[in-house]
Amino acid sequence: MKGHCLCGAITFETSAMPQGVSMCHCSQCRRQSGGIWSSAFVAQDALIITGDVRWFAASDTAQRGFCPRCGSFLFWQGTGEDTISFALGAVDNPTGMTLEKHIFVADKGDYYDIAGDVPQHDQ
Repeated sequence: MKGHCLCGAITFETSAMPQGVSMCHCSQCRRQSGGIWSSAFVAQDALIITGDVRWFAASDTAQRGFCPRCGSFLFWQGTGEDTISFALGAVDNPTGMTLEKHIFVADKGDYYDIAGDVPQHDQ
């Protein structure tokens, strides 16, 4: 599985099977991505990242990685975690993945509804 930012300055790849395919509706993901952020995660040492990722600690619990050239929001990592999430929107198709859950739906924008029967979690 391979992916890259909008301008191509940052690339990433993994041969590991990603887990936790989710769509995040929290206010931070909405503000940073402009909408819902879809992601999956792998062990940090299973993700090969090339390029100059900039990290922003939006809270005490996590940091977010983005491309300083085009602004693409690519990575999310919980403080002290050994896994890293990556943006599914940046992955080259086909991904072969299926959405498992919606998270932080208690914080979702009031301008859309969540359709379908995929599990929804307030946090």
